[in-house]
Amino acid sequence: MSAIEAGARAPENLWRQEIRATIALAWPMVLTNLGQTAMTATDVMMMGRLGPDTLAAGALGSNLYFMPLIFGLGLMLATSPMMATELGRHRHSVRDLRRTVRQGLWLAILISIPIWIFLSHGEEVLLAMGQKPELAHQAGIYLRWLQWAVLPFYGYIVLRSFISALERPGWALIIVFVAVACNAFFNWVFMFGNLGVKPMGIAGSGLATTLSSTLMFVGLAAVVMLEKKFRRYHLFGRFWRSDWPRFRGLLKLGLPIAGILAFEVTIFNAAALLMGLIDADSLAAHAIAIQIASISFMVPLGLNQAVTVRVGLAHGAGNPEGVSRAGWTAFVIGVSFMALMGLVMVLWPHALISAFIDLADPANARVITLAVSFLMFAALFQIFDGAQAVAAGMLRGLHDTKVPMIYAAIGYWGVGLPLGVLLAFHFGLNGVGIWIGLASGLAVVAALLLARWLRRDRIAPALSFGH
Repeated sequence: MSAIEAGARAPENLWRQEIRATIALAWPMVLTNLGQTAMTATDVMMMGRLGPDTLAAGALGSNLYFMPLIFGLGLMLATSPMMATELGRHRHSVRDLRRTVRQGLWLAILISIPIWIFLSHGEEVLLAMGQKPELAHQAGIYLRWLQWAVLPFYGYIVLRSFISALERPGWALIIVFVAVACNAFFNWVFMFGNLGVKPMGIAGSGLATTLSSTLMFVGLAAVVMLEKKFRRYHLFGRFWRSDWPRFRGLLKLGLPIAGILAFEVTIFNAAALLMGLIDADSLAAHAIAIQIASISFMVPLGLNQAVTVRVGLAHGAGNPEGVSRAGWTAFVIGVSFMALMGLVMVLWPHALISAFIDLADPANARVITLAVSFLMFAALFQIFDGAQAVAAGMLRGLHDTKVPMIYAAIGYWGVGLPLGVLLAFHFGLNGVGIWIGLASGLAVVAALLLARWLRRDRIAPALSFGH
């Protein structure tokens, strides 16, 4: 082989290596995300067996629980790009990773305290929001047991970020699927009073989630203390030692991530409320369409987490070509997958809908018709959603989170929601108008994030990487 041929082949090999590395890192993360979704689905199915009132109270409690949980999750996610950059800069950096994990766990403890206080008054909050007293009371009981899941869940996220930065996410996958089985078992025991335990009803579901989250943290903590590749970091050594500059760095990086998640979650909550204002059939059809979309979204979400690590490693190593390669690889994989899923939605909508509703029941005819029409727009929505998710991860790997938060506010609340309301209620498009608004908001966010990445990509050789 000539020197010219070897030089031409080298970049091609680097792209292949990046594709393999990205997929190897992403697929356990995708399955881990699906496992966590399965835990929530298990809770819903178990609550449904206690009756519609219990299910409604559980839904109210869960919505109130996830509001502060998601914000704190954004803070915990800041540990991932920080550790990846540190590893890229110094591949065997033990002290930096240990300190980042320690400060991440400190932050988990501190943010959990106000969340516990808020959730302990869940019944009063729901009553102030105008909910029915009996449902608010049941939801309050549920939350008093569920609130203790917050801290172990955050601790698990910090440790998951650590093993992901070392490109070993498989342990998190194993632990989550064990937790899914344990969560179902705990629900069975405590909700319904099996194995001699007194039935706890909805409180048992909250206890089951708390025990499962604790299991996830303890399991992953045991792995990082015992597994050869991880134990040399001594993550829990000198836990009392502070590192305030690093703590402030986590806040600086994490608060905008928390803001992005808050803007994203609230726009979808608002969309559901708007569907409810149209009619019950529109809300039911929307729930089906959004559930289908959320399942396929697990792939770009996993790629978001993987590309944060891959870009962060290259960023820390001062390798702008590696940054570009890592970002574009994940972006193309994510958008291609979502385009394929969009095609499936267009070609076989009834097959997808049949998993959630009886197609043969005449009473469901209008819901089915609406769900099919929503899926036509969800197909386009999917592509934009995948693009913005992966692009956000690309920029996060560069520690670029503040401007993306502003983009999320503009896209979701400046474009998506107003346009959806206008089309649904002023122009009479009803639920379809809401979906057009959602897709448009995601398209704006995706375009803005990609434009920022292109600017970063172009000036990458001039950046002071890893500093």
